[in-house]
Amino acid sequence: MDASTALVVFILDGQRYALHLSAVERVIRAVEITRLPEAPDIVAGVINLRGRVIPVVDVRRRFHLPRRETTPADQFIIARTARRPVAAPVDAVDGVVEYDQGMRVPPGEIVPGIQYVDGVVKLRDGMVLIHDLDRFLSLEERRSLERAMAEA
Repeated sequence: MDASTALVVFILDGQRYALHLSAVERVIRAVEITRLPEAPDIVAGVINLRGRVIPVVDVRRRFHLPRRETTPADQFIIARTARRPVAAPVDAVDGVVEYDQGMRVPPGEIVPGIQYVDGVVKLRDGMVLIHDLDRFLSLEERRSLERAMAEA
């Protein structure tokens, strides 16, 4: 399996999304999130993963999905961005799928100006939005997170 053409598919409110497998470090059970003062609203807090403090990004909020409390049945996808690892709470991880580049539709062809999505893949059983964590936070949100992490 080529990591560049493989996706980790996850579910939020019944909708399937994905991250590139090459960005995913691991999937863990949900753990308690500690609030991070002065962090941007899109950051739910931080978790401690074997001594590493990892910010938790609120994917639901970015996609304008209804907020809900994290439950023990939820999972966190630990993924790497260009700057740091982050945790993304998801309802469930659906698995890993491979795709052909020809199956991918660029985001501009779907909704011009959409900045958090890397594209859409048309699979036999439906479409999956590919999420780009490197573009998830705005420049101001990244700066605010860096300040909050330095002060913590």
